[in-house]
Amino acid sequence: MLPAGPDALLVELGSGEETEAFHAEVLRRRAAGELPGVREVVPGARTVLLDGIARDAAALARELASWRVPPLRRGTGGLVEIPVVYDGPDLADVARAWGVAVAEVAGLHSGTEFRVAFCGFAPGFGYLTGLPDHLHLPRRATPRTRVPAGSVALAGPYAGVYPRRSPGGWQLIGRMPDPAALWNPDREPPALLEPGARVRFVEVEAEAGAGVAA
Repeated sequence: MLPAGPDALLVELGSGEETEAFHAEVLRRRAAGELPGVREVVPGARTVLLDGIARDAAALARELASWRVPPLRRGTGGLVEIPVVYDGPDLADVARAWGVAVAEVAGLHSGTEFRVAFCGFAPGFGYLTGLPDHLHLPRRATPRTRVPAGSVALAGPYAGVYPRRSPGGWQLIGRMPDPAALWNPDREPPALLEPGARVRFVEVEAEAGAGVAA
């Protein structure tokens, strides 16, 4: 437990799985009224930030340290479905790394239920967990200077969708036809993918399905 300014605590955890479980427990307790005086909860890869603490932060730190956090229960939370055209430039490389035919990559990816572990990198970008260990992939040795908006990508234990054009070193396996749905500042909340949400990718043909269901 680390102080972060006058009214925040940064909780460091040992793994991504522990972080997701702790974040879920924080949200559960806050929704049940058991965690008053915390304005905002922000998860990261190995941390959870509790901000806007309107109580004794040291006492809260002691309380958090005494929690017994149950393992994360996947399959809970709202479901977001994202259409994908599986025609990414790294599709053959990913198939080779997975030891499958190129045509099988879409089924393995779309057959996985992901969970938004945390957000970052760019507005609307969610780091999605859920890939089995044997499907984890390294980043590209040489990052691309331009990755198109909507690119569906894999790196390490994560999947993600680029909300806008940017540099990037992830493996690109497909594209979301309408990436504008990922981030809309006129919507509340503006991000389609929020921590804790379940995500499924749905294969579509190149000319189909620019929409997104949440």
